[in-house]
Amino acid sequence: MKQSALTITVLFLLFVSCGESPKKGNDKVGENIANLDTVAKIEVDSVTIEKEEEEEEPFKLTEENAIDFFFEYAKTLKKDKVKITTTMGSFTIQLYDDVPYHKANFIYLARQKYFDSTQFHRVVKDFIIQGGNSDDRKTAQKRRKIGRYLLPPDTKKGHKHHRGTISMPSSERDNPHKLASPYEFFIVVTKPGSYHLDGSYTPFGRVVEGMDVVDAINNVPVGDGDWPWQSVYILKAEVL
Repeated sequence: MKQSALTITVLFLLFVSCGESPKKGNDKVGENIANLDTVAKIEVDSVTIEKEEEEEEPFKLTEENAIDFFFEYAKTLKKDKVKITTTMGSFTIQLYDDVPYHKANFIYLARQKYFDSTQFHRVVKDFIIQGGNSDDRKTAQKRRKIGRYLLPPDTKKGHKHHRGTISMPSSERDNPHKLASPYEFFIVVTKPGSYHLDGSYTPFGRVVEGMDVVDAINNVPVGDGDWPWQSVYILKAEVL
């Protein structure tokens, strides 16, 4: 009788023990499923955020935002010199602080590496050298990436077109107000200067080192449209 009772007790314990294991296993599976659901939700949210960031349009300058942008950008500038390295040597330009939009524009484009690989595409003997353009489609691609805009003239600061002055040409678009083409610039070579340009174009700096290189560029042979036969490339524009 005692043996039968013992047998029944052992069988009962085994039954209870076997019945508990699946329950614990189900809890674990449930926890794992919950964890997987959480991870999946986080991953979906992360992908959504990344997609939204990828779809955000990059900043571009326009005629509507350019002046406000350069007004704020000028406040951050602590440097006022740019070194232009060309295939014929280097020269350094000091930019005028009181022509803020043109100074800020030139430094911004230099830091965006816009001028790198552009050319001095117009050379007029004993008058000017003009740079910032190229027949390479990469230049057009850079312009599209940076934006389409013009700059207003700033001609009443007392700066004249002395020899060595860097100034900005007007846009070729219908342009009664002499709005400046921001991607190009010219440097006066004439001695002592080309003062008939005063009031029509905006001087925004001057060559302070390497004027002999500017003169050398001004002496290269040119063809139709004053385009040099010998390509003179800007290798790098570096803010000093």
